[in-house]
Amino acid sequence: MRQNNQSSLAEFILEGLFDDSLTHVFLFSLTMVVALVAVSGNSLTILLICADPRLHTPMYFLLSQLSLMDLMFLITTIPKMAANYLSGRKSISFVGCAIQHFLYLAVGGAECVLLTLMSYDRYVAICHPLHYVVIMSKRVALMMAVTSWLGASTNALIHTIILMHFPFCGSRTIHHFYCELPALLKSICGDITVYEKTIYISTILILVFPILLVSTSYGFILHSVIQMRSAGSKRNAFATCSSHLTVVSLWFGACIFSYMRPRSQRTPLQDKVGSVFYSIITPTLNPLIYTLRNKDVAKAVKRVLRRDVAV
Repeated sequence: MRQNNQSSLAEFILEGLFDDSLTHVFLFSLTMVVALVAVSGNSLTILLICADPRLHTPMYFLLSQLSLMDLMFLITTIPKMAANYLSGRKSISFVGCAIQHFLYLAVGGAECVLLTLMSYDRYVAICHPLHYVVIMSKRVALMMAVTSWLGASTNALIHTIILMHFPFCGSRTIHHFYCELPALLKSICGDITVYEKTIYISTILILVFPILLVSTSYGFILHSVIQMRSAGSKRNAFATCSSHLTVVSLWFGACIFSYMRPRSQRTPLQDKVGSVFYSIITPTLNPLIYTLRNKDVAKAVKRVLRRDVAV
């Protein structure tokens, strides 16, 4: 027992994404540029929603929470990866790994829950527009955000405590660029069959069940849109839902690829590619998807710029 405790408290070795070749130096630089774009896009989205009173609605409040989650995902994973690459070190402490694992799992789970609740917001907006203000009050939107954060954080804390109590093997090398759950499982010594079943059940609750709820919401939305007589109303309805549906498809698709595959079919390269997609690419695309075709956001940008010029 004493030997296991000493082993588990030692540092982990993060394999990382890149080596010292010229090609990988270019890829690292490109990754940093993309991450900077993602941080800037999500930060500006949050600031814009806070600055413009006309965007103080449940829909945009939930969107600001989504941007905050994407921002935290980037902060949790990218700085350590960049610091290790630039310094030539690959280590991360036991406590640092536990904290990183908890944060990415909490933020990822919160985003799954929030995207599901946002589909309900779209359902109310399309199917019950006259009652939207009553049903989707600011209090309800706040409860949705709190539920997302609190539920996901509880789940992440339980998994982190259980995971970090297992003994880890030999070199404790993690074939990844951060302390992700599937990569950590491969470093554990001993039988984890029961725990893997627990993870599978948890994944169903966090991924599959929300997908069913989102599908149900959009089933009702589609039924309501079909019954609309005005072509303009149909276009507005599709425009309202298209951004959210695109983000949902990208996020859940990447998460299912990373977490729903059997352990025997996983490779380190596949895990890294999947993680890069939902930890870097998706947070970069989300602000663009939600803002490029959004007239309210475009008007808000103009109002804020006019206000700054006037000052």
